[in-house]
Amino acid sequence: MERSLGLMCGAGVLPARMAEHARRRGWRVVAFTFDEASGVTDRADAVVPARIVELGAVLERVTAEGIASVLFSGRFSMPAVLRVGNAADATFRGFEARAQSRSGAAFVDAIIATLAARGIAVLDQRDFVGDWLVGPGCCSARPPSEEEWSDARSGLTIARTIASARIGQTVVMRHGAVVAVEAVEGTTETVRRGAELGGRGAVVVKAVAPDHDYRFDAPAVGPETLVAAADGGVAAIAIEANRVLLFDRAEALRIADAAGIAVIGIDDPS
Repeated sequence: MERSLGLMCGAGVLPARMAEHARRRGWRVVAFTFDEASGVTDRADAVVPARIVELGAVLERVTAEGIASVLFSGRFSMPAVLRVGNAADATFRGFEARAQSRSGAAFVDAIIATLAARGIAVLDQRDFVGDWLVGPGCCSARPPSEEEWSDARSGLTIARTIASARIGQTVVMRHGAVVAVEAVEGTTETVRRGAELGGRGAVVVKAVAPDHDYRFDAPAVGPETLVAAADGGVAAIAIEANRVLLFDRAEALRIADAAGIAVIGIDDPS
């Protein structure tokens, strides 16, 4: 019997990649598109336009399609979720009431618990990303300098701390000082602000909390962030090894190499 997978698509190229990997493994993919997910239409068996404010309709379609497993993918805009007003349906309001929040682990747990009550499993995203999960070491043509390594190690400890506090996952460092910390604006905007404040030579570090739930979110750095880093004169981007994705990897590294940015996977702050 064919297995049906509900792919909940945020923005970006990751949903298309995950849909492709899922189909290779024998899944029938039904993509629910909450945002512009580039390329997913060509890689899914069915595409269902979806809205954050109408989650009840999404759950009804999941049931109608006989979906027993769900995979979240892509960027879901936290500012958009925070701005949801009276248009939100009863299902969205139920998640919010259960979690007492619109962000963080409590909201995620409310969604997962609701799906589990319907017999629907939420899968780990890392099983569907291929080689975009970066191991330790240098990925780029230029290796980092000793000073850049030092900022990367310091930044890793700080990024893990803010991630554990559910604040954000990215910090921008310069000469050992923190010049920017991510909140709801996302990695790319944090990089732009940090590059402006820190000046040319800043180091970007992205990490996750030790208990990060990869069923709902696979933290990533990609071409958009690399373009912002190149424009701002960022010297290096360090991502936590085996924990953060470098999505659209070939294109991201092409941009990095053209700008002379060192890209590294780092797993030990010492």
